[in-house]
Amino acid sequence: MNQHPYEALSPDVVIDAVESAGYLSDARLLALNSYENRVYQVGIEDGTPLIAKFYRPERWSDAQILEEHSFSLELQEAEISVVAPLTDADGATLHRHAGFRFALFERRGGHPPELDNPDNLLVLGRTLGRIHNVGRASHFEHRPTMTAQGMLWDNREFLLEKFIPRELRPAYETITADLGGIVDTLFGEVAQEDLIRVHGDCHVGNILWRDDTAHFVDLDDCCTAPAIQDLWMFLSGERHERELQLSELIEGYSEFCDFHPRQLRWVEALRSMRLVYYAAWLARRWEDPAFPRSFTWFNTERYWADHVLELREQLGALQEEPLRLL
Repeated sequence: MNQHPYEALSPDVVIDAVESAGYLSDARLLALNSYENRVYQVGIEDGTPLIAKFYRPERWSDAQILEEHSFSLELQEAEISVVAPLTDADGATLHRHAGFRFALFERRGGHPPELDNPDNLLVLGRTLGRIHNVGRASHFEHRPTMTAQGMLWDNREFLLEKFIPRELRPAYETITADLGGIVDTLFGEVAQEDLIRVHGDCHVGNILWRDDTAHFVDLDDCCTAPAIQDLWMFLSGERHERELQLSELIEGYSEFCDFHPRQLRWVEALRSMRLVYYAAWLARRWEDPAFPRSFTWFNTERYWADHVLELREQLGALQEEPLRLL
């Protein structure tokens, strides 16, 4: 078996990379919980530790990474609490060492927001309203635009070709075809004016809550998409609970940015796309040794059977009335 590129990312390489960017490490190293990229807390002599993020080889182009950095810095300049990459004396944010591309960030502490706390939801909504207000001011040239083709159909074909067990293929083909048809119809309503620069992967794992402030991290999946993409993942529980959560989010959001309620029609379409995308993401990364070690339940008969059941339940959700603002 060929060696995966990250197997060459030894502790010495990590420390040498940070020092190549002009910092002196005290050799303390802590691997953080990240799979798509590799992220480490690196101790600095007589200073606060830094966070070093090593980008997965061949995922993003340099132009796409730099556009992510530029968006983060634009948000930071607007005094929005986003953890943006550090710039060196030449203004560079993307560095190279031993064949890896990496960026450095300040360490920021915090814990996930409490989604059952209305005050937390209000602050999240306000912060996202400010982020989207900046997001509307310009556009991405290199980052992807979210589409049903890229999120659902391409991943469906990949999974059918390489991962779905033979006995589940007919069920998977049928249920994803039905899902995809509805998603195409709903997402076909998205107009050009609905598309803005968004965080793209907005869930509690990418928010550090501290001092009543939501600090947004990891814009690795920033893209062009409807505003609702950054809101729907905060909704959970029974329908009435989701509508209460949504109303708090939008109350805060609307203080800084207009929200168009017609976008609520796309929540379940976005959820459907993410379900297929997530399964394919795990499958596409299965040759990375970190994935079989960490996701031991994946790619088993039980996993795929449960996945088909989840998609069937999602088909029912797509046929329900959209959520309402209370």
